[in-house]
This record gives sequence, C-alpha cells and structure tokens, in this order.
Amino acid sequence: MLHRRIYQFFIIYFLGVGLLLALKYGLSLSDYVIPSPGEIWRTGRTYAGPYLLAVLNTLAVAVLGHIVSICLATMVAILGRLTAWVGSFIRTAAFNIQAYPIVAVAPIIFILLGDGLASRLLIAAMICYFPLLLSFIGVFSEPVREIEHFFESTGRMTWRLQVKIRAFENIQKLTTVIVGSATMAMVGTIVAEFIAATAGIGYSIRIALYQSDLAKILVALFLIGIGTSLYLVSLEWIGNALQARLKRT
Repeated sequence: MLHRRIYQFFIIYFLGVGLLLALKYGLSLSDYVIPSPGEIWRTGRTYAGPYLLAVLNTLAVAVLGHIVSICLATMVAILGRLTAWVGSFIRTAAFNIQAYPIVAVAPIIFILLGDGLASRLLIAAMICYFPLLLSFIGVFSEPVREIEHFFESTGRMTWRLQVKIRAFENIQKLTTVIVGSATMAMVGTIVAEFIAATAGIGYSIRIALYQSDLAKILVALFLIGIGTSLYLVSLEWIGNALQARLKRT
C-alpha cells in the first residue's frame, strides 16, 4: 500500500514538472521564469535537508490539528444526535461558518493568538473540522434499527452503546472520511504558515515566492507530497487494523 501510494504520487508530481518544462521549452522561457532540470536538481540537493525538517514541523502540527478536529467533531456529533433540532442547528451552523474562506478568518486568528503554534494548530483543525463533523453527524444520527431494537427491547440500551453500534456499522465510512480529511489538515497548516507563521514548509514556500525561486517551491512540493502520502498510508493502516480487530470481536 505504501509503495503504491508513493508510486502514484511520483507519477502525478513528475507529470506536473514535465508539463512545466514542456511549457518552458515550448515558449522559450528563461530559467528565471521556470528553472531547468539541472537547476531543480541542484536546488533539491542543497535544500532537501532544511526543507525536510520544515515538512516534519508542518506534519507534526497537521497531525495534532487533525486529532483535535476528530475529537471535537466526535463530541459535537454525539450531542447532535440527541434531537433533530440540535442536529439541524449544528449542520446549519457548520455550513454558515464554512462559507467564510480560511484566508479571511486567518488574520483575525493571528491577531488574537500571534504567529506561533497555537494559530497554526487552530487553522489546521478548523479547515478539516467541518467535513468531519457533517459526516459524523450523519453516521451517529442514523439508527441501526435491527440491532438497536434488540437492546432497547431488553432494556440494555445506553447512549454509549448506541454510539458504539452506529460507529461499528459505519467504520468503513468513518475511516474514509478521516483519511480524506487528513489532506485538508495538511493544507490548513501550510496555508497558516504561508500567511503569517515563522516556521514550517509553508513559511519556506513564502520566502521562496518572495525570491521568485520556483525551483525551491518545486522541491518543497515534492517533500510535502512524500510526507502527506506517508501520513495517509499510516491512517489507512490504522483504519484497516481497527476494522479487522472489530470483526474478530
């Protein structure tokens, strides 16, 4: 699974770079606009180490923000299942808040919290929180009638058992949503770093943009793709292991 995902990323990345180079040589653009393959290679050898550390910094914040958003979405979705009105209100609020682009809200966050870890973590959690919340509300609000009816008729049904039943019956859907939202956590962290942070790969990309150095940006994008792929594979492995364990029990 790891080899397949990395292989797929390589195909996508090098197709993109190949398209840029085709554009460069087709339009006779200078190396200042689009760097040559040799320049990209030299930049990669020079900046691979510092950029790798920056990617790990970003990935750590993204993972933590992703965990925070999963926990928060789970708690809110469990509360939202209590009554139709509460669930409807939460969904409406999620849609309305999501309508504001993160680049419009981010300056407020940086003004209040500064340009450190807290701002990056909050933005990462915010950008992947709402898709998780809406999916979790759908899962925890949908009854599993046959199983729940049995426990209700025997008087053994509790809200904890109800949540476990619905989560177990929809474990594949929950795993897919969590894995999909991981990329959004990474995007949110990079956006936060690009806007005003002073660490992480987003900050490095911002500096490269100010220097009009496309080679550095391409190197950063390569390492971001590798880091994100590894995180997604880890989540898929955890999800598959959890599903196998639940089936055995």
